[in-house]
Amino acid sequence: MTQVLESAHAVGAFTGQHIIAEVQGVKAKRLNDELFLRDVMAAALTEAGATVLDITSKRFDPQGVTVLVLLSESHASLHTYPEVGSAFMDVFTCGRRADPERAARLIAEALKAPVVQLKAIRRGVQ
Repeated sequence: MTQVLESAHAVGAFTGQHIIAEVQGVKAKRLNDELFLRDVMAAALTEAGATVLDITSKRFDPQGVTVLVLLSESHASLHTYPEVGSAFMDVFTCGRRADPERAARLIAEALKAPVVQLKAIRRGVQ
């Protein structure tokens, strides 16, 4: 039991925070711009203290983009629906160094989203 408690404070602690978000009221052009979305995700995650390892994305026909970001701390994703001006976002980081809520808010800010709904889920040992 002592080992579990001690490891909760270590760099590789079994703890994390998962942010699930929706944004609405975003211009379709922003939600359909794959390169812009990749840049926004990378910048926001880095500013929030996460370590970006890789980014992959796909623009769909006739519209919509999915961006997946592999983080040293876990992952982030964005799935856009330009036809309704909305997107789903998911940011999960393990440990305590990165701030996934800040990342989600920075992404929403870059999208100029007037409506942002966030739900935070604490995971692992707190």
